[in-house]
Amino acid sequence: MAQLRTNTAAPVDRTAAPTEGSEHIVRDSIRPADSAKPQNGPARQSVTLFSALAVRKALDEVVLPDFTRRTGVAVNAVFDPTVQLVRRIDTGDPFDVLIGVTDSFHPLVERGLLDPATRTSLARTGVGLAVPFGAPRPDISTRGALVATLRAARSVAYSRTGASGLYFAQLLDDLGIAEEINARATIIEKGFIAEAVVDGRADIAVQQLSELLFVPRADIAGPLPEEVQHYSHFSAILSTGSAGSTAARSLLAHLRGPLAAEAYADTLLEAVAEGRG
Repeated sequence: MAQLRTNTAAPVDRTAAPTEGSEHIVRDSIRPADSAKPQNGPARQSVTLFSALAVRKALDEVVLPDFTRRTGVAVNAVFDPTVQLVRRIDTGDPFDVLIGVTDSFHPLVERGLLDPATRTSLARTGVGLAVPFGAPRPDISTRGALVATLRAARSVAYSRTGASGLYFAQLLDDLGIAEEINARATIIEKGFIAEAVVDGRADIAVQQLSELLFVPRADIAGPLPEEVQHYSHFSAILSTGSAGSTAARSLLAHLRGPLAAEAYADTLLEAVAEGRG
């Protein structure tokens, strides 16, 4: 497990996403990897990236700005849970590079939408709990301690569509406490679940560790105990239509490079050997 990083000083809100039209990321602008034309300048090459939320902090803060600085290629990034990204692809939204839970790729490969020869393993992350900043960190060191902590919570927040939320819903069933916890749970469609402990909707948030880290005004209590832990493996892959794109292939290589690996480690993602993802 990557070394856990939590806040030890007064929180500073660093979660603001880059502004639309910023140098390396254009939000909610979906274009194929040919060119993006600024208002007052020549056509500029760009790549559209669909990415799971788990790697967003590493990409936003380090990997994508460095890629654009080195190559001059702008990245139009769309961040959503993998389930939502697959739905976008199903409805025909164009993209060049996909980062998602590796197990989700097979149906898209079977339909000829992804190029399996380009799949590249990136990282994995486990599920953890977060509490409001400054609140006592609950004991979640064992299965029994986790059950007691969840039962004592006023409300537990988790995602309806994210990989961690889908797993946690099943875990509640396995622990025999689903009805009790869900009766007062804060179930969120998508996004950074730790925001629910910041605004008071819940006193415990459950999500992948790298996503909990994105909300600095929450404290990460720790990972789930290993006996009930779940790891999501993330890979990158090219769409079949972009398999021959030099810009898309350059981004794919950059996502696997040493700077990216360091950024993943700094955001509670563990590097995985090629083929393990």
